[in-house]
Amino acid sequence: MRLAVPGRGGAPLFAQALGLVIVTLVAAQLIAIAVIFTLPPPPPEFYRLSEIVRTVKSGQTVHARDGRPLVIRHRSAMKLDADDSPRRAEFKAAVGRDLGVPVDRISILTDNGPRFFVRTQRQKTPPPPPSGEPGGPRGPGPGPGPGPGGPDGIGGPPPGLRASSQAERLAAMMREEPFLFGDFELGVRQADGGWLVVEPKPTFRFDSWQQRILLILALSVLAVSPLAWLFARRLAGPITAFAAAAERLGRDPRAPPLSLSGSAEVNAASSAFNNMQERLRRYVEDRTAMIGAIAHDLRTPLTRLRFRIEAAPEEVRTKLEADIDQMEAMISATLAFVRDTSREAERTKLELASLLESVMDETAETGGNAVAEDSQKIVVEGDPIALKRLVTNLVENALKYGGSARGRVYREDDCAVIEIDDDGPGVPAAELERVFEPFFRGEPSRNRETGGIGLGLAVVRSLARAHGGDVSLSNRPEGGLRARVTLPA
Repeated sequence: MRLAVPGRGGAPLFAQALGLVIVTLVAAQLIAIAVIFTLPPPPPEFYRLSEIVRTVKSGQTVHARDGRPLVIRHRSAMKLDADDSPRRAEFKAAVGRDLGVPVDRISILTDNGPRFFVRTQRQKTPPPPPSGEPGGPRGPGPGPGPGPGGPDGIGGPPPGLRASSQAERLAAMMREEPFLFGDFELGVRQADGGWLVVEPKPTFRFDSWQQRILLILALSVLAVSPLAWLFARRLAGPITAFAAAAERLGRDPRAPPLSLSGSAEVNAASSAFNNMQERLRRYVEDRTAMIGAIAHDLRTPLTRLRFRIEAAPEEVRTKLEADIDQMEAMISATLAFVRDTSREAERTKLELASLLESVMDETAETGGNAVAEDSQKIVVEGDPIALKRLVTNLVENALKYGGSARGRVYREDDCAVIEIDDDGPGVPAAELERVFEPFFRGEPSRNRETGGIGLGLAVVRSLARAHGGDVSLSNRPEGGLRARVTLPA
């Protein structure tokens, strides 16, 4: 079975990323244009002269009809306005008449220049602002400028009042009374030097133009998100498949080759990975076959040596036969090791606690002191024959050097753990890793019955790592040795 990722495109990843960026920019611009030309312009906030005067006289909050509530504040000082334009002077004069205070005690501050419109009841049409002033005509000839009002809102409707109904409403307000729009501060100096300041109530809400920018941003994100999700999925799919294939290769070098389709870079990486896997597989098979061939060919000279020592003296012949028997045992163990590692494994799901109990029961039936303790039921995927040999080697090693074997299975994080304890003398700390080397024997004697060949633990580590796990040894504080095998659950 091959690992596959959907998609058949062969375009380079750079071209795909560049295309996504271009599509994103174009989509965002189209959405912005659609919002600008579809939605009506946002209306500004108007504050009439009567509303401002009523706030100063009452000293309380006044709710403006076309804006935020007007609030009154007491201040010890206020910055004086430096603008002496006719419109500002006329508006201040109107405020002074209604409040009965001199004009020099009135100060008006605005957020972006003056925004006034002063109108008397006798005027029928709004006069054009003087040429050269903010919001005044942009060219020769009377009347308002061609565009919307300037920073002071004079010379045409304020920004946003482009619809005919809004323009008619503005014209009606012009005929009624003076007004201004936008954020402002109007202060009236008191006899004690303090100031009564009128201003729109501060708010944390977004302005209309800010709301539209957020709307454009939200619509752009919604429009581009599906494309970004598809691109991210297409980019992450091969990486996930590579990680799974690399992890599987560590467990089984004979795993099927990786099959990925996508960008040109993905195809190149897939081909390189498959070539690497094939070279590793051939390397492992060649080394294993070479070891097996050497071990097999050594049997012929050993057989000749056995015939030739028949004429040797009894004492010499006995020693030579013992050495030849040991060499033949080592060769047989090597051939068995090569045969097991080169065998095609069929991996299935199996339950480790049952496997451990069966090995312990078989060992106890032959007189061994082997006990399977209470264990958790954990299912792993592996080769049943190989895992049974792994557990059998650990149990035999515990019986041979420790006189007893106690085993258990439990889960730790995402791994299944098999532990085998014995009551032996343990292993010196310097040799806890060396005992896994082939033909290394911690027992110094040359007796195969007590020292063994030295391949048992090497086979255990090889089988554990072939299943994606590992094995380690540790000396227990209460005495004895503990073998610990971890396998992916």
